[in-house]
Amino acid sequence: MQTLIVGAGIAGPTLAYWRSGHEVTLVERAPELRRGGYMVDFWGAGFDVAERMGIVAELRRRGYVLKEARVVDDAGHRIASLRPAAMLGNTGRYVSIARSDLAAAIYDALDGGAELILDDTVRTLTDEGDRVRVTFEKGEPRVFDLVVGADGLHSRVRRLAFGPDGQFERYLGIVVAAFEVKGYRPREELIGMMHAEVGFQVVRVPLRDDVTLFLLSVRHDGPAPVEDRAAAEALLRRALAGGGWETPAILDVMPRAETFYFDTVSQIRMPSWSRGRVALVGDAAACPSFLAGQGSALAMVESYTLAAELSRCGDHVEAFARYERRLAPLLRSKQDAATNLGLAFAPKNRFQLVTRNSVMKLMGLPKVADMVMGRSFRDKVELPPVAAA
Repeated sequence: MQTLIVGAGIAGPTLAYWRSGHEVTLVERAPELRRGGYMVDFWGAGFDVAERMGIVAELRRRGYVLKEARVVDDAGHRIASLRPAAMLGNTGRYVSIARSDLAAAIYDALDGGAELILDDTVRTLTDEGDRVRVTFEKGEPRVFDLVVGADGLHSRVRRLAFGPDGQFERYLGIVVAAFEVKGYRPREELIGMMHAEVGFQVVRVPLRDDVTLFLLSVRHDGPAPVEDRAAAEALLRRALAGGGWETPAILDVMPRAETFYFDTVSQIRMPSWSRGRVALVGDAAACPSFLAGQGSALAMVESYTLAAELSRCGDHVEAFARYERRLAPLLRSKQDAATNLGLAFAPKNRFQLVTRNSVMKLMGLPKVADMVMGRSFRDKVELPPVAAA
């Protein structure tokens, strides 16, 4: 069965891995596999998929086990201290890793098992009932048995097969930026520093080779310049003007960053994740938003489950339906929970800021952390077996 997977981030290569034995083509509109982006905390059912792929050791090599997430005030004084080991227990089933490094580890596991087309994407999709005719922006037209959109929040496949973004995207009023700078000081090894004020949060995390990752989440109304770095930097400067702690210094080094990620914090809510011979996975299907903190792991779970259902069902329609029935309740619960977390990433007002800092203090207590966060670390989902091709 010839399958086209659009998007070579996390969901796409995961699906390609589990579809080994079939003819799989990955197409990615970027000229190279993506670099940069923010760091994700990787745990839960996504960790189970990584174990089945045999990549956990590589994720540990590329990732980090932070000792502490420290919340500080304008003067840099500690407000709260969150320790992942205390929140998760010493299970070893947790790692912080850059999204691009997670994607690279998954792609490397493919070991040439899929055709990769870079610097191109789909232009049109025509579902003819027994096949999908695809035209590309640059390449020659081709025909596939199935097309899967794994092309993220702003999915081209979703727009072509299901309709405009506005039907499905729910913007949560926040934008997020991530960039890396070498040689920034001060620096605390394996400690993530967090500072919030009304309207924004600034995070810095030390990486290897004297690199520091900065993650900014900012309240913003109206259109966001997601394709224009200069305009995005200008937006951040306006929004963070007058900010305390290290905010001015972070804005000063921002232009030095070689990679710069900027996007809206949005969710995708759809009545169905498939239509005919076209299906969606990952953020393209059910983005829980940056606030949920599990988008990458959930994308792997979705791709694995879709591959499992395709492997056990002779009919793609049945496989698509079973895939959605298995995962839709979990994804909707993650989305619902995330809608209430905006105050943690960009408090709207002084009351929310005080509430956020108070909750952070309580989260430093292991029993409280487990009560508040414990369920999210233990996804209630059964991963079906993948039949041999």
